[in-house]
Amino acid sequence: MTGVPWKPALLGQFVAAIDMLENAVRACPEALWDDTSRPVAQRFWYLGYHTLFWLDYHLADSDHGFWPPAPFTLGELDPAGVYPDRTYTPAELLDYLAHGRERCRQVVEALDDTHAGERCAFAARDLSVLELHLYNMRHVQHHAAQLNLMLRQGTDSAPGWVARGRDPEQG
Repeated sequence: MTGVPWKPALLGQFVAAIDMLENAVRACPEALWDDTSRPVAQRFWYLGYHTLFWLDYHLADSDHGFWPPAPFTLGELDPAGVYPDRTYTPAELLDYLAHGRERCRQVVEALDDTHAGERCAFAARDLSVLELHLYNMRHVQHHAAQLNLMLRQGTDSAPGWVARGRDPEQG
C-alpha cells in the first residue's frame, strides 16, 4: 500500500472496527445470542448479521448485482423489514465476518486517489467512494459498540478496545 499515505490508516481503522465486531460475537454467551424477550431487530445475532450484511453490501462496486454468500439473502434490502427466517449461528456470522474482512482488505488495497474521489455508485448514497468507506466503517463501529453494550448489560463484561486492525500476516 505504498504511495497512498491514507490507505494504511483507513485499512487499519476499518479492520479494527471489524475486529471489535468479531470480539463481541465471540464473547456473546448462548443465553444472550437469541434472547427472545427482545424484538428480532434488537437481538444480538440479528444486529451482528445486519452489520455484516451492510458491510458486505457497501464494499460492493454498486447497488446492482450484489448477492451475499449463502446462507444469507437480500432480505435486508426489503423496505418491508424482512427478517431472516431463522437465527444465524455464531459460526455463520464469524464466517461472514471473515468474508467481509477479506473483501475490505481487497477493496481498500485496490483504492487509489482518483477512485477514492469519485462518486460512489450507490443510488441512495451521495458520497465519494472514500466517504462511503468511512460511512461503512462508522456503521460497523456503531453496531460493535451496541453489541458491547448488550454484553456489558447482560454479562457485566465486554471485550476491550481495538486500536488498530490485526495484520493478516501476523495472525
